[in-house]
Amino acid sequence: MFYAILAAALVVLDQIVKYLVRANIPLGGNVPFIPYLLDLTYVQNTGAAFSMLRSHTWVLTLTSTIVVVAMCALLVKGFFKNRLGLFSAALVLAGGVGNLIDRVVFGFVTDMFQTTFMEFAVFNVADCCITVGVPLMFLYVWLYVGRDGKKEEQDGEGEGTEKTDTMGQTADEE
Repeated sequence: MFYAILAAALVVLDQIVKYLVRANIPLGGNVPFIPYLLDLTYVQNTGAAFSMLRSHTWVLTLTSTIVVVAMCALLVKGFFKNRLGLFSAALVLAGGVGNLIDRVVFGFVTDMFQTTFMEFAVFNVADCCITVGVPLMFLYVWLYVGRDGKKEEQDGEGEGTEKTDTMGQTADEE
């Protein structure tokens, strides 16, 4: 329940920040935010990061929809069993929903955070969620999901797991 609330709160935060930027900064306008670090710059991005696929918004909308549905299905099926998995799923879900709302309602994603210390793409709260959530999800899968695609048991020996000796042979093979 906590992770569902977290995801919902992040979507709300994303949408509030986007609304405030659209309402208070003219398109292409720039407002100092954190000196020497970030400015708020209102950009309408029809593409993905760095405006890739900007003429294929429908592809990005479809991809976002698939990611959101897949994350919901994995959560409902109980794929994520620990805090790392649930936290990463909440971040990816929040980011996907936040940007999907913009694509469906406006036909573009509102971006606003522009780094001032280096040249980088303008991004938003949803992008931050995805950027942190996806690597954490890969870490979760790497640490907690077995090579055969089944979840490994926390204690290393779940039901039906055969014990092996140092040569990798099961007790039945000896």
